[in-house]
Amino acid sequence: MSTTQSDRLRGLLEPLVAAKGLDLEDIELSKAGKRRMLRIIVDSDEGVDLDECAELSREISDRLDESDAMGEDEYNLEVSSPGADRPLSEHRHYVRAIGRLVKFQLSAEGGKDAGELVARILGVDDEGMDVEVPGVKGRKATARRIAFTDIAKARVEIEFSRKDKKEEEA
Repeated sequence: MSTTQSDRLRGLLEPLVAAKGLDLEDIELSKAGKRRMLRIIVDSDEGVDLDECAELSREISDRLDESDAMGEDEYNLEVSSPGADRPLSEHRHYVRAIGRLVKFQLSAEGGKDAGELVARILGVDDEGMDVEVPGVKGRKATARRIAFTDIAKARVEIEFSRKDKKEEEA
């Protein structure tokens, strides 16, 4: 999608999404056969449920129909959350991932610690985060500090056996 169309769509849709208390994470426009697919990715600190996506989809559809942002060609609209394994790129993504296990790709610019690291995020501030690196073969977990500037990529690891916060509090 061209930058101007992306910027135009973002300018049109961001106030609508923000009014719902959500963040507009991404706008993707691609070809799907003869039609185009417009995918709007939204999120919040509390997550996004299916009903919120459906309601927002109707409102976005109405807004796009009122404007000429999509032109005359047909398109399919999809409004969804980013998914559990989406890349972490914004400060708010790391804050939302506190308590989660994350796979980090550390940059070579970070010096001796370049490479891959899997760790649980304990806390996040403006410069980086405190993490806990799980112990291997009976060893204890170790604490570590990671600066945002040392992160090339980061993605939440899906854990199937970990209890969520609600189960731990019960």
